[in-house]
Amino acid sequence: MHDANNVPPNGTIDYEKFQQTPKFQRLRKKQRSFVFPMTAFFLAWYFAFVLLGAYAPEFMATPVFGMINLGLLLGLGQFITTFAITMWYVRFANSKLDPDSAELREELTAIENGEQLEVVERA
Repeated sequence: MHDANNVPPNGTIDYEKFQQTPKFQRLRKKQRSFVFPMTAFFLAWYFAFVLLGAYAPEFMATPVFGMINLGLLLGLGQFITTFAITMWYVRFANSKLDPDSAELREELTAIENGEQLEVVERA
């Protein structure tokens, strides 16, 4: 529970201090646990495509069917992967991040309004 002594004057909030709270740190950890591995995966996939194009043009020119070659399919795969990762992140954010961020937003609003707030820790 927030104590009246912890409520800042004039509705000002020490955001740097708030960022150090366990609830905020858990939210940040959840977000990073998705973003960093997915970024590493996508960058590896992207640079593999670029490097194959630069150093293995014969491989990229391998015909798959008709005028379609492997390089074209891998290039289209870049677009498909981008959209898939975006949709996956939106679903992740909606289900895992948004409930916690809404709770933090309510807490900040209550602090800003000088209200006492009962803090309930979620697992």
